[in-house]
Amino acid sequence: MLLIDVHAHLDAQQFEHDVADVVQRAKVAGLVYALNNGLTPVSNRATLALAKQYPLIKPALGLYPTMNLDLTKQEIAAELSFIRKSKPYCIGEIGLDYMDASRKSEQQTLFKQMLDLAEELHLPVCIHSRKAEEDCIEMLAASKLKKVILHCFTGKLALAKKAINLGFSFSIPPNIVHSSQFQELVKIVPLSQLLTETDSPYLGPVKGERNEPKNVLFAVQKIADIKAMEAEEVAKIIFMNGQRMFG
Repeated sequence: MLLIDVHAHLDAQQFEHDVADVVQRAKVAGLVYALNNGLTPVSNRATLALAKQYPLIKPALGLYPTMNLDLTKQEIAAELSFIRKSKPYCIGEIGLDYMDASRKSEQQTLFKQMLDLAEELHLPVCIHSRKAEEDCIEMLAASKLKKVILHCFTGKLALAKKAINLGFSFSIPPNIVHSSQFQELVKIVPLSQLLTETDSPYLGPVKGERNEPKNVLFAVQKIADIKAMEAEEVAKIIFMNGQRMFG
């Protein structure tokens, strides 16, 4: 079975002592690649180092909405230049997060810069949209980007339908096994617009346990159950969706 994880954080502290074992388990499970999403300048460099050491790991580079608001304009410009030169597979993790809505305009400015960079480089984007789904979709719709992954989308189904009509894709994590919200989302999203992720070390199939890329199998199996299909066929289609996204 060909499996893909389009959103992981294997540079996180939780993997500090056993990332090699995590990668090996992913290979055994059938993972073709795990896309590691950078969050900050430090995380972006750690992502590139992992990708250099482990061919299974592919780099996505970005600036997370709430972690980089205190960077100067010069520091942001320097990081955009670094990302540009590093030739990532994807621009991510980027987006908006209104859990703390006190700096919305600054987040939107940074998000626009990241979207512009993705347009310039003709790369897909991996989008974080917590409590900001409507603004994220509006800004994405105003861009020229076609290859859009909505990571861990928990917005209203009406907004999901709008994103579906725009041609965006949704990445589904293993915690779909106990998340009615993700189960309802998968019911309305065409299989051609679904991808699998882990958000490792978060969103695992067992609450409270560290997640890792091999667990995308749980997402595939649950999607297959919801769509009344064989898991092997669902995995094949999701793999091909990934090929179109990153090809």
